Amino acid sequence: MTTQKALRGGEFIIRDSAYQDIFIPEACTEDQHMVREMVRDFIAEAGDKVHQMDAQVELMEKAGALGLLGAHIPEMYGGNPLDTNTNTLIADELGRAGGSFDTTYAAHIGIGMLPILYFGTDAQKKKYLPKLCSGEMKAAYCLTEPGSGSDALAARTRADLTPDGKQYVINGQKMWITNAGFADVFTVFAKIGGEHFTGFIVEAKTPGITLGAEEKKLGIKGSSTRQVFFENVMVPAENVLGQIGQGHLIAFNTLNIGRFKLGTMTMGGSKRCLDIAIQYANDRIQFEMPISSFGAIQHKLGEMAALIYVLESAVYRLSDMMGKHKDAATAGGSTFEQAMLDAAKEFASECAIVKVAGSEYLDDVIDEMLQIHGGNGFSEEYPAARAYRDSRINRIYEGTNEINRLLLVDRIIKKALKGELDLVGPAWAVQKELMSMPVKSSEEGPWAAEIQAVQHFKKNMLLVAGAAVKYQMDGKHNLVEQQEVVMHIADIAIDCFMAESLLLRAQKLAADQITHPVEVVQAITRLFFSEAQARIQKHATDALMAFATGDELTIMLKGVKRFSSYPAVNTVQARRTIAAHLIQHNEYSI
Repeated sequence: MTTQKALRGGEFIIRDSAYQDIFIPEACTEDQHMVREMVRDFIAEAGDKVHQMDAQVELMEKAGALGLLGAHIPEMYGGNPLDTNTNTLIADELGRAGGSFDTTYAAHIGIGMLPILYFGTDAQKKKYLPKLCSGEMKAAYCLTEPGSGSDALAARTRADLTPDGKQYVINGQKMWITNAGFADVFTVFAKIGGEHFTGFIVEAKTPGITLGAEEKKLGIKGSSTRQVFFENVMVPAENVLGQIGQGHLIAFNTLNIGRFKLGTMTMGGSKRCLDIAIQYANDRIQFEMPISSFGAIQHKLGEMAALIYVLESAVYRLSDMMGKHKDAATAGGSTFEQAMLDAAKEFASECAIVKVAGSEYLDDVIDEMLQIHGGNGFSEEYPAARAYRDSRINRIYEGTNEINRLLLVDRIIKKALKGELDLVGPAWAVQKELMSMPVKSSEEGPWAAEIQAVQHFKKNMLLVAGAAVKYQMDGKHNLVEQQEVVMHIADIAIDCFMAESLLLRAQKLAADQITHPVEVVQAITRLFFSEAQARIQKHATDALMAFATGDELTIMLKGVKRFSSYPAVNTVQARRTIAAHLIQHNEYSI
């Protein structure tokens, strides 16, 4: 039962959430468990084909037959729409498949299909979406060019209207196009008349389209990645996607949900890699005992599991937030697709958080998986080497993690400037608190320290962000030129969201009396909070040192210390407690 008004995007910084209002994976329904088992069976049957380029089309068509390509599409357009949390569960489980098929699938259902769903006309949706849902057609997304990556609006691909007004002639070059080798339909971005950045639906069979050779990539070698060349390609005028000159809205809004999906799939990948690491550690005998009995290995296993559990808490919390926002919009008269778009746009900052955290946590997990394998981890005969290569792309596509850090802070500040988010009041309250005597916390109960810590984490965020914005308003610096400061603020925001999500999950498990390994969850919570507190203190200090001066700096640094008071934790024992559970079950089963 919802106990308070639902959070808006970015509001997690200034408002506390109630555990009653969140969704946790332990609360999955019987139907959701059935969906999970179906996806697991699909992945098991696929086997090593998920890494083979010549098997991608076959797997996509099988996924279409199972309804996995249209689970987010309205029935009237050939889909079989499932709720947001079930779609998240599907992405979570498919993430276990590995990098290549994950990439193929995500590019198709996300940036491939969503532009048409979000911005297409009814005729465009009816023409393309049913075949994309079934897998009969495959989709690709043509945005990046040799001279425009993160700066998408610098694109040089050009579209010119023919004299009769019936067609556009497209000329240009796109690169790093996932699924290009077998795609039937492209979403292409070009500037009409060299000025108006616009989206087009372009069928791959159209004369004038040629493909470059498959890119020789570091990882995800089983996914198709090619350049796409357009030479006098004639596209019907009715294939303009959305409004002329509004292509940036298509590009940027589509990426929001793509970022969330990517974060979710990296979580599934992390679980698979941890399973492999646990099983190897239990089977590998050195000095007449399994290496899982050694403290150094238990340290790694405990840390890996904690990151996954925290990410899982945040992903399903955000999934539910977006789902409720979508349902409320639909109830208010919005179309299904408009409601989906609004939800992704509303929580753009949180989607960026999940993308950054998920991709970086996965890299940490895989790095330790490889290390646990020792020399075998460096061999192509074991799965660690391929996973190591495949994972690296996740920090680059769907917007680099640096871009996403800048974006998530920018979105929060812009919402504040528009009056959609009251940051000024809470930030000023933190400033006033610095001038008063500390008050002993009134929090009680088993999670009292964590509740206070979350409050302190947010105060550090407000302290630093508020000061940075004030200095800008006073003309003392320009945050556009202070990317390092913004990224420090972003990292504080990430830890705030992850820590609160973890705490809420722990509270809900206890309050609802859901069966779970209590000691393990306690160990994960205290371990993460201890480490988050240290990170936040450092990020806050480094950010303030970059722009503040004099007495103001002194006062604010004292504030950072004041808001960094989480009790000391025996992190060695915490990791051992987590590892013992993993070793006993021979898999990630928290």
